[in-house]
Amino acid sequence: MPREVSSLGCILADARVWKLKDASAAPTRPVWSTGCSALDARLPGGGWPTASLIEVLLDDTGLGEVQLFLPALVECQRRTGQGRTDGAPWLVWIAPPHEPYAPALAQQGIELGRLLVVRPAGATEALWAAEQALSSGVCAAVLLWLKGTDDRWLRRLKLAAEAGGALGVLFRPERHRFESSPASLRLVVTRGEHEARLDLLKVQGGRPGPVNFGGS
Repeated sequence: MPREVSSLGCILADARVWKLKDASAAPTRPVWSTGCSALDARLPGGGWPTASLIEVLLDDTGLGEVQLFLPALVECQRRTGQGRTDGAPWLVWIAPPHEPYAPALAQQGIELGRLLVVRPAGATEALWAAEQALSSGVCAAVLLWLKGTDDRWLRRLKLAAEAGGALGVLFRPERHRFESSPASLRLVVTRGEHEARLDLLKVQGGRPGPVNFGGS
Protein backbone atom coordinates (compact mmCIF):
# COMPACT_ATOMS: atom_id res chain seq x y z
CA MET A 1 0.00 0.00 0.00
CA PRO A 2 1.18 3.59 -0.57
CA ARG A 3 2.45 5.26 2.54
CA GLU A 4 0.10 8.02 3.67
CA VAL A 5 1.26 10.90 5.83
CA SER A 6 -1.00 13.44 7.49
CA SER A 7 1.67 15.26 9.49
CA LEU A 8 4.63 17.01 7.90
CA GLY A 9 6.56 16.26 11.06
CA CYS A 10 6.33 12.58 10.20
CA ILE A 11 8.05 13.26 6.90
CA LEU A 12 10.91 15.14 8.46
CA ALA A 13 11.37 12.38 11.00
CA ASP A 14 12.03 9.83 8.25
CA ALA A 15 15.71 10.25 7.44
CA ARG A 16 15.38 7.91 4.47
CA VAL A 17 13.15 10.42 2.73
CA TRP A 18 15.13 13.59 3.30
CA LYS A 19 18.70 12.32 3.24
CA LEU A 20 20.53 14.37 0.63
CA LYS A 21 22.66 12.77 -2.03
CA ASP A 22 26.42 13.03 -2.00
CA ALA A 23 27.16 16.43 -3.52
CA SER A 24 30.11 14.94 -5.41
CA ALA A 25 27.87 12.52 -7.28
CA ALA A 26 26.93 13.63 -10.78
CA PRO A 27 23.14 13.91 -11.09
CA THR A 28 21.37 11.76 -13.65
CA ARG A 29 18.83 13.79 -15.60
CA PRO A 30 17.17 11.55 -18.16
CA VAL A 31 14.01 12.14 -20.16
CA TRP A 32 11.16 9.73 -19.45
CA SER A 33 8.90 8.62 -22.28
CA THR A 34 5.24 9.57 -21.92
CA GLY A 35 4.22 6.21 -23.38
CA CYS A 36 2.54 8.06 -26.27
CA SER A 37 4.62 8.41 -29.44
CA ALA A 38 2.62 11.40 -30.68
CA LEU A 39 3.30 13.28 -27.46
CA ASP A 40 6.95 12.19 -27.22
CA ALA A 41 7.51 13.57 -30.73
CA ARG A 42 6.42 17.04 -29.59
CA LEU A 43 8.66 17.15 -26.52
CA PRO A 44 12.39 17.98 -26.55
CA GLY A 45 14.38 14.79 -26.04
CA GLY A 46 11.29 12.65 -26.63
CA GLY A 47 9.66 12.62 -23.20
CA TRP A 48 8.92 14.35 -19.91
CA PRO A 49 11.96 16.37 -18.81
CA THR A 50 13.38 15.66 -15.38
CA ALA A 51 15.03 18.28 -13.17
CA SER A 52 12.26 20.65 -14.20
CA LEU A 53 8.76 21.79 -13.35
CA ILE A 54 5.82 20.72 -15.51
CA GLU A 55 2.54 22.56 -15.07
CA VAL A 56 -0.68 20.73 -15.96
CA LEU A 57 -3.82 22.86 -16.11
CA LEU A 58 -7.15 21.08 -15.71
CA ASP A 59 -10.75 22.15 -16.19
CA ASP A 60 -11.65 19.27 -13.88
CA THR A 61 -9.92 16.42 -12.05
CA GLY A 62 -10.25 12.81 -13.12
CA LEU A 63 -9.38 13.50 -16.77
CA GLY A 64 -6.56 10.97 -16.91
CA GLU A 65 -3.96 13.40 -15.63
CA VAL A 66 -2.25 10.74 -13.51
CA GLN A 67 -2.39 8.13 -16.29
CA LEU A 68 -0.59 10.67 -18.44
CA PHE A 69 2.48 10.28 -16.22
CA LEU A 70 2.20 6.63 -15.14
CA PRO A 71 4.56 5.18 -17.81
CA ALA A 72 7.20 7.72 -16.80
CA LEU A 73 6.70 7.05 -13.09
CA VAL A 74 7.12 3.32 -13.56
CA GLU A 75 10.20 3.73 -15.74
CA CYS A 76 11.95 6.30 -13.57
CA GLN A 77 11.33 4.22 -10.45
CA ARG A 78 12.69 1.11 -12.14
CA ARG A 79 15.71 2.55 -13.91
CA THR A 80 16.93 5.01 -11.29
CA GLY A 81 16.52 2.34 -8.62
CA GLN A 82 18.93 -0.05 -10.33
CA GLY A 83 22.13 -0.44 -8.36
CA ARG A 84 20.87 1.54 -5.36
CA THR A 85 21.41 -0.04 -1.97
CA ASP A 86 18.52 1.91 -0.42
CA GLY A 87 15.88 0.69 -2.88
CA ALA A 88 13.95 2.46 -5.59
CA PRO A 89 13.61 6.26 -5.41
CA TRP A 90 10.51 7.78 -3.90
CA LEU A 91 7.40 8.91 -5.71
CA VAL A 92 5.61 11.62 -3.73
CA TRP A 93 1.99 12.65 -4.26
CA ILE A 94 0.96 15.77 -2.37
CA ALA A 95 -2.70 16.65 -1.77
CA PRO A 96 -4.19 14.36 -4.45
CA PRO A 97 -7.93 15.06 -4.88
CA HIS A 98 -8.82 11.37 -4.94
CA GLU A 99 -7.62 8.35 -2.99
CA PRO A 100 -4.91 6.51 -4.97
CA TYR A 101 -6.13 3.04 -5.90
CA ALA A 102 -3.21 0.87 -4.82
CA PRO A 103 -4.11 -2.36 -6.74
CA ALA A 104 -4.31 -0.49 -10.05
CA LEU A 105 -1.02 1.30 -9.42
CA ALA A 106 0.71 -1.96 -8.51
CA GLN A 107 -0.67 -3.60 -11.64
CA GLN A 108 0.82 -0.79 -13.71
CA GLY A 109 4.22 -1.45 -12.11
CA ILE A 110 4.44 1.19 -9.37
CA GLU A 111 6.44 0.04 -6.33
CA LEU A 112 3.95 0.91 -3.61
CA GLY A 113 6.49 0.66 -0.82
CA ARG A 114 8.21 3.73 -2.28
CA LEU A 115 5.06 5.78 -2.91
CA LEU A 116 4.49 8.50 -0.32
CA VAL A 117 1.09 10.22 -0.14
CA VAL A 118 1.16 13.52 1.77
CA ARG A 119 -2.04 15.19 2.95
CA PRO A 120 -1.03 18.61 4.24
CA ALA A 121 -3.27 20.92 6.23
CA GLY A 122 -3.25 23.69 3.63
CA ALA A 123 -1.64 25.18 0.53
CA THR A 124 1.40 26.61 2.30
CA GLU A 125 2.23 23.25 3.88
CA ALA A 126 1.70 21.53 0.51
CA LEU A 127 4.09 23.90 -1.25
CA TRP A 128 6.69 23.52 1.48
CA ALA A 129 6.48 19.72 1.34
CA ALA A 130 6.81 19.79 -2.45
CA GLU A 131 9.86 22.03 -2.30
CA GLN A 132 11.54 19.76 0.25
CA ALA A 133 10.76 16.59 -1.70
CA LEU A 134 11.87 18.01 -5.05
CA SER A 135 15.21 19.23 -3.72
CA SER A 136 15.94 16.18 -1.54
CA GLY A 137 17.70 14.16 -4.24
CA VAL A 138 15.93 10.92 -3.28
CA CYS A 139 12.65 11.47 -5.14
CA ALA A 140 12.22 10.45 -8.76
CA ALA A 141 9.00 12.42 -9.14
CA VAL A 142 6.80 14.73 -7.09
CA LEU A 143 3.16 15.33 -8.05
CA LEU A 144 1.39 18.25 -6.43
CA TRP A 145 -2.27 19.27 -6.68
CA LEU A 146 -3.13 22.90 -5.85
CA LYS A 147 -5.98 25.28 -6.58
CA GLY A 148 -3.58 28.16 -7.00
CA THR A 149 -0.25 29.70 -6.03
CA ASP A 150 1.86 32.73 -6.88
CA ASP A 151 4.80 33.17 -9.22
CA ARG A 152 7.28 33.28 -6.34
CA TRP A 153 6.37 29.77 -5.21
CA LEU A 154 6.40 28.46 -8.78
CA ARG A 155 9.98 29.66 -9.15
CA ARG A 156 10.93 28.02 -5.88
CA LEU A 157 9.46 24.73 -7.05
CA LYS A 158 11.31 24.97 -10.36
CA LEU A 159 14.63 25.63 -8.62
CA ALA A 160 14.00 22.76 -6.21
CA ALA A 161 13.32 20.35 -9.09
CA GLU A 162 16.51 21.45 -10.83
CA ALA A 163 18.53 21.03 -7.62
CA GLY A 164 17.16 17.55 -6.85
CA GLY A 165 16.97 16.27 -10.43
CA ALA A 166 13.34 15.26 -9.92
CA LEU A 167 10.36 15.28 -12.25
CA GLY A 168 8.08 17.92 -10.74
CA VAL A 169 4.44 18.04 -11.81
CA LEU A 170 2.03 20.72 -10.60
CA PHE A 171 -1.69 20.28 -11.28
CA ARG A 172 -3.70 23.53 -11.18
CA PRO A 173 -7.12 24.69 -12.44
CA GLU A 174 -7.38 25.64 -16.10
CA ARG A 175 -8.23 29.24 -15.21
CA HIS A 176 -4.50 29.89 -14.64
CA ARG A 177 -3.60 29.24 -18.28
CA PHE A 178 -3.26 32.95 -19.15
CA GLU A 179 -0.96 33.70 -16.23
CA SER A 180 2.81 33.75 -16.67
CA SER A 181 4.68 30.75 -15.32
CA PRO A 182 8.37 29.81 -14.98
CA ALA A 183 7.54 26.14 -15.71
CA SER A 184 9.59 24.77 -18.60
CA LEU A 185 6.57 22.86 -19.88
CA ARG A 186 2.88 23.82 -19.61
CA LEU A 187 -0.06 21.83 -20.87
CA VAL A 188 -3.81 21.98 -20.46
CA VAL A 189 -6.11 18.97 -20.25
CA THR A 190 -9.80 19.63 -20.90
CA ARG A 191 -12.85 17.46 -21.28
CA GLY A 192 -13.61 16.75 -24.94
CA GLU A 193 -16.73 15.32 -26.56
CA HIS A 194 -15.50 11.72 -26.44
CA GLU A 195 -12.15 11.87 -24.59
CA ALA A 196 -9.88 14.33 -22.83
CA ARG A 197 -8.08 16.90 -24.97
CA LEU A 198 -4.44 17.81 -24.44
CA ASP A 199 -2.85 21.06 -25.63
CA LEU A 200 0.79 22.02 -25.16
CA LEU A 201 0.84 25.70 -24.20
CA LYS A 202 4.56 26.14 -23.59
CA VAL A 203 7.36 23.79 -24.60
CA GLN A 204 10.95 24.96 -24.33
CA GLY A 205 12.68 23.42 -27.33
CA GLY A 206 9.54 21.63 -28.52
CA ARG A 207 6.35 22.31 -30.46
CA PRO A 208 3.22 23.69 -28.78
CA GLY A 209 -0.27 22.87 -29.97
CA PRO A 210 -2.91 20.12 -29.61
CA VAL A 211 -1.81 16.50 -29.21
CA ASN A 212 -3.77 13.30 -29.67
CA PHE A 213 -2.60 11.34 -26.66
CA GLY A 214 -5.30 8.72 -26.86
CA GLY A 215 -3.23 6.66 -29.25
CA SER A 216 0.24 5.17 -28.96
